[in-house]
Amino acid sequence: MNKEIFTKLASIFNKNGYRLYMIGGTTRDYLLGLEVFDFDFVTDATPDEIKTFLPDADFTFAKFGSVRVKVDGVKADVTTLRVEEDYEDFRHPGKIRFVKTIEEDYVRRDFTINAIYMDEDLSVIDPSNGLKDLENKLIRFIGDPEKRIKEDPLRILRAERFANKLGFKIEEKSQKAIENLRYLLDKLNPEKIKEEERKSKSH
Repeated sequence: MNKEIFTKLASIFNKNGYRLYMIGGTTRDYLLGLEVFDFDFVTDATPDEIKTFLPDADFTFAKFGSVRVKVDGVKADVTTLRVEEDYEDFRHPGKIRFVKTIEEDYVRRDFTINAIYMDEDLSVIDPSNGLKDLENKLIRFIGDPEKRIKEDPLRILRAERFANKLGFKIEEKSQKAIENLRYLLDKLNPEKIKEEERKSKSH
C-alpha cells in the first residue's frame, strides 16, 4: 500500500482538529506485507464536520457515518467512530451512534485481526490483541462469537474466507460458534451470500 494516501489524508484531518486511523483489512494486509485493495479509515469527525473541510467528498452514505474521499486519484472510505445497536434483520444495526473513542468503536467489529488501528504516525492501537492473533495466524471473533454471528451471520463466511485467503486457522471457540449457528445463513439474502463467495474467488 502507498501509505502516502493515508498520511496525506490524516494530515488534512489533523489540521482541522480531528484524528484519522487506518483500520480493518487495510491495516491487517499492510502489517502482513500484502497488497492492499481497499482503503478503510475511521475518524472522530462526523460527516457534517468532514463536509466543512472536504466538501467535494461523496456523502451518499453520510447518515451511516460513511464518506468516500479521493486522494491522488485513489478512493478511500472514511467512517465515523461509532456504536451499533439493535440488530434487527441479522445484518444491519437499528441504531448507530457516533462516538469519539476507539475503545467504544472496536467492540462492533468482527475479528480481532480486523480491529487493529494505526494512527498518523503508523503507531498501532490494538484494543483486542489482534496483533497477537495476526502473529499466531488465528481468526478470532471479538468478544462473544455467538453474539457476533447473530448480529450478522455473513461473518461465518467472512471468517472462512479470511482463513482461506491468509492461510490462518479459525480459533476453537469461534469455530464452535460457526458450527452451531451455520443455520442462520438461511435467513440471509441469497445475493449477499453469492457476493461473499465472489470475494472468496477474487482475492
